[in-house]
This record gives sequence, C-alpha cells and structure tokens, in this order.
Amino acid sequence: MISGSEQSSTAPTTPSTRSATATRRTLLTAGAATAATLVTGATPARASDSTGIDVTAGLRALEEQHTARVGVFAHHLGTKKTVVHRADELFPMCSVFKTLAAAAVLRDLDRHGEVLYKVVHYTEADLVDGSDQTRAHLADGMTVEQLADVAIRYSDNGAGNLILRELGGPSAVTRFARSLGDRVTRLDRWETELNSAEPDRITDTTSPRAIAGLYGKLVLGDALRRPDRDRLTAWLLNNTTSAARFRAGLPATWTIADKTGSGDYGTANDVGIAWTESGDPVVLAVLTTKPTLPDAPYDNQLVAATAELVAEALG
Repeated sequence: MISGSEQSSTAPTTPSTRSATATRRTLLTAGAATAATLVTGATPARASDSTGIDVTAGLRALEEQHTARVGVFAHHLGTKKTVVHRADELFPMCSVFKTLAAAAVLRDLDRHGEVLYKVVHYTEADLVDGSDQTRAHLADGMTVEQLADVAIRYSDNGAGNLILRELGGPSAVTRFARSLGDRVTRLDRWETELNSAEPDRITDTTSPRAIAGLYGKLVLGDALRRPDRDRLTAWLLNNTTSAARFRAGLPATWTIADKTGSGDYGTANDVGIAWTESGDPVVLAVLTTKPTLPDAPYDNQLVAATAELVAEALG
C-alpha cells in the first residue's frame, strides 16, 4: 500500500523578475468574479478548432496506454479557453487537501499572526510515514506556519495531520470547501488512511472542476486576505514534489504554483495555477487513478503527458 508520501525534488528555480512581476500583477487584479468564472463561466472549446489537437482523443489514448482514468479541468483566463475531461467525476483527493487545510488556518484561525507563530509540540506517536520534515523537529516542535509550509512544499504527512488537529479534524476541510461554494470536495480521514483510493469510495474525494475552482478562488480570488493569499501562493510556488509532473509537462517558461497528491491504485494528482510567459493565469487540475490496479505505483509520466497535451490544446 502506498503511504501517500511523495518524493521531493530539488527546489524549483526562482521565477524570473518578469514572470514574478506578472504573477504579482495578476494577483492584484484578479478578483472573485474572475475566480467564479473558473467553475461557471467558460464553455469548453474544441481544442482542434485552433490548434489541430484533438485533446479528447489524446486523453483517451493516454488512459488506454496507462490503464488509467484521467480527469482534467483547465481554464486559460487570457483566451477563455477551457479543456474538460471527466471534469465532474469523483477522484481520490490525497495530498492536494493540504493546500485547503493551510488556507483554512489562514482564514479561520489566524487573525494577527498569533496562530501562525504558535509552536506545536508533538511526539513520534503523532507522526506517520512520509513525515521527514516534522520528524527532524521532534525535539523543538514547529510553528503552525512552518507546518503549513512543509505540508505544501514537501507534502509532509505529519504536518498535514498536525494542521488538521489545529482545525479540529478532517471535516474542517469539508466545511471550508462548502464555505467557498464547493458542494463536492470532502475530507473524512487522516493521513495516511485517506490515500487508500478505492474505486467505489466517495469519502476523501473531489472532482477536477471542484478542486480547480477552489485553488482558483484561493490564489486568484478574494477568498483570502491579500497577505494570506500571498503567503499561500508563495508556498505553492516553492513546491518541491512536482518536478516529474506539472513541472515536467508544462512549458519551461511558465511559472507554476501547485500541489501534488498520491495514493493507492496508482493515484497521482497535481493541481494549481500556472502563469504563461505573457503572465496570463491558467487554472489546472489533473487527477489520475488506476481503478483496476490496487498496487500500481503512482504514474508521474501520465500526469506530465496530460499537462503537456492540455497546455498545447490551450494554446
């Protein structure tokens, strides 16, 4: 059984001054109405109309090649072009919940920094597989801010559970999603049980459209106050676990703020915001699983190939 921990790569290259400026400009000008468009406003365009790429056929071919089910929701806020594939089907969420948990801490618990700077002490009994960052601080503990950082940047499972404990348990993530208008996303269990990913399970699931909408509202909308939005975006920009996923499949000139998730049945996810070379944001969720292969390893190449195909289709 896969524990859900994910191998970190080296830290991503710092975005260029031009790209970072474009990112900040986008964050300053994109509001809640723009974020709402991600889930309600765009009619999917046939990618082949302008690019010569039949993205649906390409995604089905990838599913057949990898014995997988692939879910995609992608929206280019500059061109308004959208790519959807199984966008409203349920998929195991796995560690992409950690962004939502961190955002819930920022919005609902922290007011003036007092919660973020609180030191959390824990023992070995509080930790699970995939807790390298938190295990390194058993003696001195970590602040809530540090826990949120390593939960996103390294997908540290111990940190994820400790943040859930601060929130009152996994159901807090479900309530947070509902407060943002998402009636689909739900979290029911703790790390690492939440990664079991059985094909018929409805707990600990989301859909590509739903999770893309949440990430869009958190990074591009006004679901968080400006300082909290900037802090969350910085954590996502410094993610170290997607070198073989979005950062392998999307153009090298794009700036990527994302979070991965992995589990049993070959489940491999990546969700986030990418800014094109011109600074236009693209909201992208790729969720994959192999429902007939319970012991399959997660498939980075499938996520990367899907991201590459979608980027080409979006133009």
